[in-house]
Amino acid sequence: MIRLLASVRDVAEAVAAVGGADFIDLKEPRAGALGGLPHARVREVVAALRHIRPDVPISATIGDHPAEELARIDALVAAVGNCGVDYVKVGVAGGNAQAQHALLERLAAAAPAVVPVFIADRGLDFDVVEQACRLPFPALMADTEDKRAGSLFDCVAVADLARFVALAHRAGKLVGLSGALREEHLPDLAALVPDFAGFRGALCEGTREAKLAPGRLARLRDALRAATPIGGREPMLIEPS
Repeated sequence: MIRLLASVRDVAEAVAAVGGADFIDLKEPRAGALGGLPHARVREVVAALRHIRPDVPISATIGDHPAEELARIDALVAAVGNCGVDYVKVGVAGGNAQAQHALLERLAAAAPAVVPVFIADRGLDFDVVEQACRLPFPALMADTEDKRAGSLFDCVAVADLARFVALAHRAGKLVGLSGALREEHLPDLAALVPDFAGFRGALCEGTREAKLAPGRLARLRDALRAATPIGGREPMLIEPS
């Protein structure tokens, strides 16, 4: 079963989403792909969710920062981690591969657990992905930055996404896919069988900056479960050439 990650921006959205989502992710969609929320708001949402559903996994983003900003990223990971979340999501983007390699090494030593999010608008660098697979991250994600340019499936070939999922699973990690995903992409997700899929725009009335609509979340949750019945499909495995 592919689990549903819902991105929310405040307590009201979190409360509306927590009954139907498997993961709650805290971000500010008006501030970019991985826009960070004020830390006081992160603590407020975490406190509300722990009261309502203590077992729900909660992640939060630190904002969009290029890989070269190591000191800034270090400080933000520590600050967001201190807000009580289970995972801190950090984008792996910008700069060159060397900067991204250095970033991953730093993130691997952070606490609480960091989930690297590979920004894949121009594809995936598998040297960097394979390094992340060797490091002690609990999960990896692929996402996109420019939501107006199409979905993750418009930016990355299905064969490359299958390779990404297979590498992460082979390394014993959870793997998630996100990036302007909507109900029309559920068959492609079902073929890839990631552990979770992240949604924001598909849960809103209008653009991803609008309010989360609980009815949309419920419909998408049901459609996702119908597309990926337990034991119903094997993951698509495509070996690297």
